[in-house]
Amino acid sequence: MMFEIRQLNPEKYRQQTRRSTLIIALIFVLLGMLLSSIAVLLFGEPGGDNFRLNLGGIIAGLLLTIALVRLKFWQQPWMAPAVYGWQLKRKLMSITNVMHHVTAGVAAHDQTAMKLLRFYHLGLTQMHQLDANSSALSQVIAEINRHKASMENLSMETEQNQMNPDWLAAVKKIDPGK
Repeated sequence: MMFEIRQLNPEKYRQQTRRSTLIIALIFVLLGMLLSSIAVLLFGEPGGDNFRLNLGGIIAGLLLTIALVRLKFWQQPWMAPAVYGWQLKRKLMSITNVMHHVTAGVAAHDQTAMKLLRFYHLGLTQMHQLDANSSALSQVIAEINRHKASMENLSMETEQNQMNPDWLAAVKKIDPGK
C-alpha cells in the first residue's frame, strides 16, 4: 500500500493527538474501574483479598480498550492525526530496518535506494516537526541536505512524498557487503 506524507500543522497535530490520547486513556480508566468493580461484586469476598479480581478487571479493560481503538476508533475522524503519526513512524521504522541495504544502494547510486532514503529524510523531518523535536532534526539536517544535493546532481526528483512498498523489496536485494 502506497503511503504519502501529508502536510500537517504541527501545533494542530499535537493538539488533536493529545485529545485522542486523553479520550482513550479515560475510556481505559473507566473500563478498568467498571470491570474491576463488577468482578469484585460478582466473585469477590467482602473484606477479603480481591487483588486478582481487580487486576483481572484492569487487564480486561485494557484488552477491551485496545479492541475498541483498533476496531471502532481507528476509522474515526478524531483519531486521524494519531493514526497518521503511527503509520508514518511505522514506515520510517520499516526503512530503518533495512538501512544497511539503503546506504549500500545509495553509495552505488541505485535510484530506488536514493528515492527511499529521500522519502525517509522527508518523513523523519516531518516526524520531528510534528513531535516538536527540533534538536534531533538539527543533528541530521546536514546529511539530509547532502543527499538532496546528490539527487539533484543526478537530475533526480527530490520531492519523494510517496513511498512505494516495492522500493523496500528492491532495496533488500542490494548486497550491503559491497
